[in-house]
Amino acid sequence: MFTDADAAALYDLLNPWDAARNPGDAFYDELVMAADAVLDVGCGTGSMLHRARELGHRGRLVGLDPDLAALDRARRRADIEWVAGVAADASWDREFDLATMASNAFQCLVSDAELSTSLAAIRRALRDGGRFAFDTRNPRARAWEDWNPSNARDVVDGAGRTLRVSHHVESVVDDVVTFTETTSGAQDGTVLRVDRTSLRFLDAPALAAFLSEAGFEIEAQYGDWHHGPVRDAGRSIVTIARRA
Repeated sequence: MFTDADAAALYDLLNPWDAARNPGDAFYDELVMAADAVLDVGCGTGSMLHRARELGHRGRLVGLDPDLAALDRARRRADIEWVAGVAADASWDREFDLATMASNAFQCLVSDAELSTSLAAIRRALRDGGRFAFDTRNPRARAWEDWNPSNARDVVDGAGRTLRVSHHVESVVDDVVTFTETTSGAQDGTVLRVDRTSLRFLDAPALAAFLSEAGFEIEAQYGDWHHGPVRDAGRSIVTIARRA
């Protein structure tokens, strides 16, 4: 049996928050530590906000996510506010200096309507001049072409099981990629879980258009975590927008 709680724990094993090894984590750590009140949209298991407290953040930290199992894991720290829900349902009004969507969570906003309502809610949650930082995969790099069983990853979970996590792309329609993630036993191939996800790949001009429509101004946009320019061959688009 492989439960939602097992899946949340596996996510942390596959994606540990480690600023020393991951420049993206260091990028967000710096932003969060400089802000008094932070809303992390799509917080998952809460690793980024956990780390902020460990680094000595004394202000308000709030994590928002629809995944209840991930939030249960996040609640290992009780000095952070954890809220179940999606961005579009957020009802805060000018309460935060910074909102974030780390680890490509922004790409889970698939439809135009979902993007518009989510951005409007995030803008409303920010104080005047508040910043919204997020990262997405650059569609020109075509990251989904690597999402196939030949690139499966093996990991030993907390129960000592060796698990294999693999991906298979079902469709690429316009800028939306739909794929499955399969978790199985690495030794016998027994399928334990299959998750199906759709992600939207927007280029820099499309991101700018959605942000402008929602009342944001782009403060900075990078093609990597070291403040380099957005490049056709670059794998990421890192955006910092400000409530206009």
